[in-house]
Amino acid sequence: MNKRKIINDPVYGFINIHNEFIFDLIQHPYFQRLRNIHQLGLTSFVYPGATHNRFQHSLGAMHLMQNALDVLCDKGIDITSQEKEATLAAILLHDIGHTPFSHALEFFFVEDLSHEDFTKLLITKLNNDTFKHKLDLTLQIFENNYRKSFLHQLVSSQLDVDRLDYLNRDSFYTGVAEGVVGAERIIKMLNVYDNQLVADIKAIYSIEKFIISRRLMYWQVYLHKTVHVLEVILMNILKRAKILFQAKQLNFISPSLRYFFEQTRTYANFINHSDAWEAYTDMDDNDILFCIKMWQQEKDVILSQLSKRLCNRHLFKIEIAEHAFDASYLEAIRLHVERQWKMSKEDVSYFVVSGKMENRAYNRKMESIQILDKNGTLFPLENISDHLNHRTLSENVSKYFVCYPKEIEINKNTLPFSHHDSIS
Repeated sequence: MNKRKIINDPVYGFINIHNEFIFDLIQHPYFQRLRNIHQLGLTSFVYPGATHNRFQHSLGAMHLMQNALDVLCDKGIDITSQEKEATLAAILLHDIGHTPFSHALEFFFVEDLSHEDFTKLLITKLNNDTFKHKLDLTLQIFENNYRKSFLHQLVSSQLDVDRLDYLNRDSFYTGVAEGVVGAERIIKMLNVYDNQLVADIKAIYSIEKFIISRRLMYWQVYLHKTVHVLEVILMNILKRAKILFQAKQLNFISPSLRYFFEQTRTYANFINHSDAWEAYTDMDDNDILFCIKMWQQEKDVILSQLSKRLCNRHLFKIEIAEHAFDASYLEAIRLHVERQWKMSKEDVSYFVVSGKMENRAYNRKMESIQILDKNGTLFPLENISDHLNHRTLSENVSKYFVCYPKEIEINKNTLPFSHHDSIS
């Protein structure tokens, strides 16, 4: 069988797969599942072109990784063929642990395992069960347990190929031009100093643009207010469906979803059960969407109404403010819904939701991006970049939200809160 392939990618053009082991990883069902995990969850309800998936992103990140490794080797950095293969495998598999709809349902199915935790567990399972320890070095690099730290930093850091791909790819598919970054130039400027990934000083403006683009993409795409409403509705649909299932009042459910509705799953009651692995790796966006489509016909009014709202894009109104909403203001909105729809306080919680969104483009508490000047001196990016002195780029920026049904009549003049700081 010919395992050397060329994939035509709309972002980069041709992506070459010239390693048989990498091809075998791509062919595995765990990786093929990513075809059915939307890269941006429900964002296509806002940006219709954003229907790309984690499969495409992982291949794109692998392509950038190959370019980065070639650049470093050309600069005389010692990287063996085994290390190259293991690093390519690490970036290729870095997202295989994602839940359906990517980040929207993080911690819903197993409450104490993130998608990074799932990824590590699945790579370990592939290593032990299918590939007979050919992923040993991949796991070391993925977990940052390998002596060449720069290989892990290429996979996961504040300047990794994962971020370089998803910003350009998400920008391409949403049409949000602010997300475009100079990935090729940044990669050309990468270097290694004292076993750490660094960037040459000539890349500083491209890196600053990369950080600014990341901030803009968070507010315009990843934390878009309508996307946030969609995720609130999706989460409440699944919460309600789980309660109904456990009360034996749910008529339809997919087999893989059934496993996670039967009881609250944790690491302890998940890790050593083969049916748990089967259920998780069988579940994707299609399971959730088909269930929601069927749940429109459920007798439970809350589940059916929420499901119809999502399927028909009949969404909640959302208000966003720079400061936390006053508790009395939120309670007044709940009372309006409770009285107009004659609902209990518990049921109103499915339709009135408040919380906080956070955006930090560059995290000073994490390992800094290191810049190497012409004299061979190393500087943290924040020490030489004027842009990172601005709080919106290097500090947590929070926005507060409350969402509720648009059809609820609320006279704002009667509410016990001046909402002059609402920004939408």
